[in-house]
Order: sequence, then C-alpha cells, then structure tokens
Amino acid sequence: MKSVLKILPAATLAVGLALSVVPAAAQQAAPKAGAAPAQPKATPAAVAAAREILQIKNATAMYQGAVPGLVEKTKIALIQQNLNYQKDLNEVAGVVAQQLNGRQNEIGDGMAQIYASEFTEQELKDLVTFYKSPLGKKLIDAEPRAIGLSMAFMNSWAQNFSETVMGAFRAEMRKRGKEI
Repeated sequence: MKSVLKILPAATLAVGLALSVVPAAAQQAAPKAGAAPAQPKATPAAVAAAREILQIKNATAMYQGAVPGLVEKTKIALIQQNLNYQKDLNEVAGVVAQQLNGRQNEIGDGMAQIYASEFTEQELKDLVTFYKSPLGKKLIDAEPRAIGLSMAFMNSWAQNFSETVMGAFRAEMRKRGKEI
C-alpha cells in the first residue's frame, strides 16, 4: 500500500500533464468562423501509406525519447517541490517510465492521421514511391545535413544582420542628438 501511495503523486502529475494538452489541442483544432470545412476522415489505406512515409523517414527518432523525457521532467519538477522525497522520486521515476513505456507510439499514430488528413491517398502513395526512389533516398539522407547547415547559416546571418540593425538604430539616435 505504501508503494502505491508513493507512486500516486507522480502518476497523477504525469496524467495531469498529459491531459492538460488535450484542451489546448482541442481549442486549436476548433474551426474558426469562415474557416474551411474539416477534411474528410482518412481511409485506412491513406493512414497505412502515411505510416510507411514516416517509417521511411525514420520519424520515430523524433519522439523515441518522449516518455523517458517527460518522466524525467516531471521527476525534476516534483523533486523541486518535495526535496525530502528525492530518493523516492528517483526510484518512482524508473517505475513510472517502465509503466508508460510504449506510449510514445501514440505520437506516431497521431502523425500518421495528420499526414493522412493533409494528403490524399494517392498523394501519399506517390510520396512513398518518391521516397523509395534514388532521389527520394538521397533527400532523406541529405536533408538533415542541409537543414542543419541552413539553420547555422540563418543563425550567422541573424547575428551579422543584428549588427546592421544596431548600427541603424545608433545612426538614427545620433540624428536626434542621443548616443547609445
């Protein structure tokens, strides 16, 4: 009984955190006045093609650590509020992580549904064909590096451009007789 009481606060918080996302997602998903009508429900074949695309693109790498990550984040928050229970919370974190292991697959299921609602079944099948082609395989291999290099370029550009912006501010302030 004591072990159940020790697990209960962490489990309750984890469930609470998970459920707190649902109302926000529901609010975001609520159609606005004048918005386009909801898309029709995806066919099982479209969802299967979407899953295949996600598998080809190794999308699971994006969320494979979601459960342990959220367990760790919750544990840290609980330890900050309950320093006396640090040892117990460290032990409970392992139990909770094991109990919830596999739930990250819900992310993949949701992603497949989203892809299947954004693309037609035929478009998804065409994308599968593309990603299996030599060019599609090259895209999958080269895209992470291209994105990383693009992000580095954007960061460098922003840093350099911020100096230009700062110079423009200083020049305009000098015109007003104020040095900054």
